[in-house]
Amino acid sequence: MNATVSIFTEIPSPLHECLQDYLQQHPDWDENRLLTAAVSLFLLQNADSDRLVAQVYLDALFQRP
Repeated sequence: MNATVSIFTEIPSPLHECLQDYLQQHPDWDENRLLTAAVSLFLLQNADSDRLVAQVYLDALFQRP
């Protein structure tokens, strides 16, 4: 991933709690990596995505700590 853009968003409390539980159980993941994987997977499944989106998704999944 060459460039990054910061975003700020509000999410429902139950989703945040689940996210925090997941991150506690998987210390090699962080919020940025998880959200990058989630957004890129959503776009792959629901939009006319290009190879760059697929590459971002794969990079997020297989990132080394």
